[in-house]
Amino acid sequence: MKKSEFSFIGDIAKMFATLPHNGFEPIGDDCTVLDMGDDALVISTDMLIEDVHFLRSASSAEEIGHKSLMVNISDVAAMGATPIATLLSLSLPETAQGEWMEGFMRGYHEASSKHGMALVGGDTTASRDKIAINVVAIGRAPKQNIKRRSAAQVGDVVCVTGKLGTSSKGLVDIMFGDLNTTAAKAHRIAQARIREGAWLGGREEVHAMMDISDGIASDIRHIMESSGVGAEIDIRLIPTDYDIRFATTGGEDYELLLSIAKEHFETIAEAFTTATGTPLTAIGRITEGSDLVWLEDGTPSDIELRGFSHF
Repeated sequence: MKKSEFSFIGDIAKMFATLPHNGFEPIGDDCTVLDMGDDALVISTDMLIEDVHFLRSASSAEEIGHKSLMVNISDVAAMGATPIATLLSLSLPETAQGEWMEGFMRGYHEASSKHGMALVGGDTTASRDKIAINVVAIGRAPKQNIKRRSAAQVGDVVCVTGKLGTSSKGLVDIMFGDLNTTAAKAHRIAQARIREGAWLGGREEVHAMMDISDGIASDIRHIMESSGVGAEIDIRLIPTDYDIRFATTGGEDYELLLSIAKEHFETIAEAFTTATGTPLTAIGRITEGSDLVWLEDGTPSDIELRGFSHF
C-alpha cells in the first residue's frame, strides 16, 4: 500500500533511531541541531526538481538559482538561526549546461551575497533530461535561541508572519500563462524570512516555530504532532489577498508559523513589526488534545482543508 510522505519519514526516523547520533538531534524538525557549546549549528537539506518545483519555461535560470537558495535557508530561519554557508549539488541535462548553468549560478551567488553566505562545496553530474538541485544549508545561533516544532504549549497564540497564499495563487497564474502578475513573480522569486527568524529566535516567549512550505493546513499539524497538542485556526483571521484555500492549502509561502505565550503576544507582535517591518498576525490558539479545528469568526466550521503533500 502506498504510504504518505510523512508516514515514510516516520518510518525512516524509527529505522535510524537506535544508531548513534554523534551529537546531532534526530529527524523531526526543519533542521538537525549540533550543540557547539554556547552556540549551535543547524543543518538542513532540500531538493528542487524540474517540472515539480519549477518550470524552465516560466522562470529564468537566475530566478531558479535565487529560489534554490531561499527555500533552503528558510529552514534555517525557522529554527531561529542565521544562515552562514551552503553546499550545492546539481544534476543537469545537456540543455541546461553552459548558458543556463551560468545564469543559475549568477542567481545563486547574488542571493548568497545578499545574506553574507559562503558556498563551501557540492557536486555536479549529468542527467538524462531534467534538472535536479540539492542544497545543504548551514546556520548558527546561540543555543538558547533555537526554536523547535515540539515546543508549543496549550494556550499559546498561533501566528504567522506576512501574508499567505500569494505563491500558491502565483503558481495557478503561471499554469494559465500569466507570468507577470504580482503573485506569479512572488512564486518565481521566493524570499526567506531570515531577519525575522533570527529576531524571533532571540525571544523566549516564542515557543514553537517552523516555516510554511506546504500550506498551514499541513504545517500546523507538524507542530501539533511534535508538541502533542491540538489547535484552533480561524480562517477569517488568516492574512491573505486571495481565496482562503490558496492561503491554507498551497505551499511555498516561506513565511513563519509560530506559537507565542498568550500574555506576551501583543508586546512581541508590536516589537517584531517595529524591528523588521513585517506584520505578525494571530490566527488561532494551541489547545489540549490532538484535533485541528477550523473556525469562521470563532464558530467551528465544517470546511475541509489539506495542505500540499510531496507523495
